[in-house]
Amino acid sequence: MGGLALYGPVLHDAGYVVGPGADTRVFLGALCEIVLAAAVVGTGVVLFPVLKKQNEGAALGYVCARLLEAAVIIVGIVSVLSVVTLRRGSDGAAAGDTASLVTAGRTLVAVHDWTFLMGPNVILGANSLVLAWLMYRAGLVPRFIGVLGLAGGALICASATGVMFGLYEQVSVPGAVAAVPVFAWEVGLAVRLITKGFEPAGVLDEFSDGRSPVTPAAG
Repeated sequence: MGGLALYGPVLHDAGYVVGPGADTRVFLGALCEIVLAAAVVGTGVVLFPVLKKQNEGAALGYVCARLLEAAVIIVGIVSVLSVVTLRRGSDGAAAGDTASLVTAGRTLVAVHDWTFLMGPNVILGANSLVLAWLMYRAGLVPRFIGVLGLAGGALICASATGVMFGLYEQVSVPGAVAAVPVFAWEVGLAVRLITKGFEPAGVLDEFSDGRSPVTPAAG
């Protein structure tokens, strides 16, 4: 969402491509989204060794979906940065060229808007469903966290479908309400893993070869 806020001038001003632009602000937004894409990939890579002990096929699917989510984010970044490139090359453009530049800019913004729907909604929802199912099934986290992920993932996917068919805008009250459960799932899962890690009973099978699980030192 930080990147989206910083992209504001590009996304909401059709004349950005032919006028003075807040390029530095847009670049900062792109940097935020690059960090986000890296974090998305990193999450999949870090969790894979644990998840594959539960269901290797589903774990691999989760990692691939995370990679797809990151790729969609990158496409959105490139589309916005392309608007900046068009703006920088628009100096001295004739009136007819100006109209073409505005059309091209709107097209690139539309690409970003669709990636914003596909990435943080459809693909994120699918990721959440797979991860929550694996963790709920294996008892890696408290049950209520898994249930929250299953509900949140399903709801955000349903909301994205509603947006796709024009029931309401993605950035709207219904869209924000639909995103609350999946946001709570991500925050709750992160807090749980940082503070306590996985449930001991859930990871017991990973050490069936006789090794003892490593437990954090008492603070």
